[in-house]
Amino acid sequence: MTAPHGFSVSRYAPERGTLAKLAARDSVVRRLDWPILLSALALSFIGSLLVWSATRGRTELNNGDPYYFLFRHLLNTGIGVALMIGTIWLGHRTLRGAVPVLYGLSIVLILAVLTPLGATINGAHAWIVVGGGFSLQPSEFVKITIILVMAMLLAAKVDAGDQIHPDHRTVAKALTLAALPMGIVMLMPDLGSVMVMAVIVLGVLLASGASNRWVLGLIGAGVGGAVLVTALGMLDEYQINRFAAFANPDLDPAGVGYNTNQARIAIGSGGLLGSGLFKGSQTTGQFVPEQQTDFVFTVAGEELGFVGAGLILLLLGVILWRACRIARETTELYGTIVAAGIIAWFAFQSFENIGMTLGIMPVAGLPLPFVSYGGSSMFAVWVAIGLLQSIRVQRPMTA
Repeated sequence: MTAPHGFSVSRYAPERGTLAKLAARDSVVRRLDWPILLSALALSFIGSLLVWSATRGRTELNNGDPYYFLFRHLLNTGIGVALMIGTIWLGHRTLRGAVPVLYGLSIVLILAVLTPLGATINGAHAWIVVGGGFSLQPSEFVKITIILVMAMLLAAKVDAGDQIHPDHRTVAKALTLAALPMGIVMLMPDLGSVMVMAVIVLGVLLASGASNRWVLGLIGAGVGGAVLVTALGMLDEYQINRFAAFANPDLDPAGVGYNTNQARIAIGSGGLLGSGLFKGSQTTGQFVPEQQTDFVFTVAGEELGFVGAGLILLLLGVILWRACRIARETTELYGTIVAAGIIAWFAFQSFENIGMTLGIMPVAGLPLPFVSYGGSSMFAVWVAIGLLQSIRVQRPMTA
């Protein structure tokens, strides 16, 4: 339609303002999965309070500054959110083309841990100290790399319309590329991260539509690998002690079983509503080691009680539920596989972390996503949220 004298109406129509653009049905803001975003933000905020409670009296850790870990946790969260925004801006499809570079960089970083650049923290030689009180745990980013490289290979011919399911040769290539970084991480040894990676690989295979023989073979290989690693003595003594304490909770309660026993005491003392933030006797008495990282859930159980701990579980459940919707509704196998890998990662790591504080899983040194203190973990999980959001934002809109 044109205006009088042949002028186009659209040429002289006022442009939409910024708020109108953001409110438009096709805007990125409207297409974001807000339940996932708000749940992740809520978990990070709760985590900041729990980390603050666990560390404000630890002068040997905070250098006399009770706000030290609180500010750093909030800073890590802010950087993580910025990484999420950058991931959404780039898009998971753009990152698909950069996967070979990201994979090579990940290999270089985890190999660097095995050189003099590597450092041992809390018994695990899995870190690179970068100075200024900051350290990097490359294995956290390897989880993302494994998801992306396997998704790229397994979905290539399917998304192109050449295959219905990935063939055996493609699956073998994907597993080989996943096995290389996992093997290097095992040499550190970082058993907890390898366990998460193995579950990620299993989740990716199930989502890709690969033959069930590969899934069963992978499970069998995992069991055989665990036996072989134990037989060859590849595990450090502290890792063997953790499994021994899990198998027998009454074994050396003042030694190898101390962490688990104190964690259960802290959670059990919280009752329904907890003792109140900053008022937990186990937490203020510093009876539970590593409460700001691996055992942060014990602070929630003691000071926020069943209600507060249940809220954390609910928020994690919302993230997993919405991620499942994103995986189901995307129209490309690549997006489905990436989402499924993230679901497997978040679900298993959350279950393992909370389970070890309750004594139903062995202590494996894994942080609770979004809640535990730690920059590498926080950055990695927020990048994963960015990938989920990108898959949702870039899916075709329905009428």
